[in-house]
Amino acid sequence: MGLVYADVELINGDDLVLARKNIIGEEEIRHMPVNILVDTGSIMLAINESIREQLGLTVVEKRKVQLANSQIAEYDVVAPVELRFKNRRTSCNAIVLPGDSEPLLGAIPLEDMDVLIHPTRQELIIHPDHPYFAQMKLK
Repeated sequence: MGLVYADVELINGDDLVLARKNIIGEEEIRHMPVNILVDTGSIMLAINESIREQLGLTVVEKRKVQLANSQIAEYDVVAPVELRFKNRRTSCNAIVLPGDSEPLLGAIPLEDMDVLIHPTRQELIIHPDHPYFAQMKLK
């Protein structure tokens, strides 16, 4: 299987709250389209410093992470980030990778949005059994 990328929209979750409370206008919500690597081996959403700066995301903690090469590193975690793909959305934390590292879409936001990787088309798709709404298992 090759690499799978998806076009998503990342949105500053704090801005969404401010807009809902009519403190800022809809046009002031910081958001951006991102072509992101779908990485089922990763757990979380991972963005880079440039994305964090453009969206004005707040650092909420530092967390140690194990990288693909087994190294342990400490990175900032930002929240909240709203991620949208087609008719799905999720709100999550994101690890901030250094520099212009490639952003990654990990298993937790994938599961929460109820999306799948289509193996023959090598693309991210809405779960065909639940095309109109996300469904998750609670057990």
